[in-house]
Amino acid sequence: MIEFNNVSKSFWTGQQRKVILDNASFRVEIGNSLGILAPNGTGKTTLINMMAGLEKPDEGEVRRSSRVSFPLGFMGGINPKHSANENARYVARLYGLDPDYVESFCRWLTDINEYFDQPVSTYSAGMRARFTFSLMLSLEFDIYLIDEGMPTTTDVEFNRKAGMILQQRLATGTMVIVSHQPKTLEKFCKTAAVLRNGQLYMFESLEEAKRLYDYQAHS
Repeated sequence: MIEFNNVSKSFWTGQQRKVILDNASFRVEIGNSLGILAPNGTGKTTLINMMAGLEKPDEGEVRRSSRVSFPLGFMGGINPKHSANENARYVARLYGLDPDYVESFCRWLTDINEYFDQPVSTYSAGMRARFTFSLMLSLEFDIYLIDEGMPTTTDVEFNRKAGMILQQRLATGTMVIVSHQPKTLEKFCKTAAVLRNGQLYMFESLEEAKRLYDYQAHS
């Protein structure tokens, strides 16, 4: 699971202090995929990065007692000067996995032909999205972290294959997906939460979370 104990996080914007979390405590349980609703600008990416361990809290503790993925779309571990082939093999070694398997899986799913052996810096945004999503799916985690839903890609075959594999992963894994749109959460999450005023309010259903979220939007 992922557990936040009395966590506070804020940033100085140059004019005021922006509070992301204020002494917040909550947990994400294995087997219970969670959708988090938060308007743009409230710190969705910061929250997901803290879950992944990419950002530290100002105060409090974030505990991870399971294998937690990097956020979908995160490019921090990918060297744009290297090819997808080189990056896939490097990340595989970091996680103690077979580089041949990770490379072949990503090559098959990404399906960008000769570009797979070219520097990532030469890729279009859609090609990068396909590669990072393929890389995440090649590594089996207990909890998958997704910021604002599936990657934007116009490739129908990739969407079909990636969606099928994601459903297989969710059969044994758990997802945390953060979005400002309730519709994004409907397909994957049964329970939901709302990030509001530095607190994460947990609900048993998405419908309950949507009521608070809609109230907040119109108040």
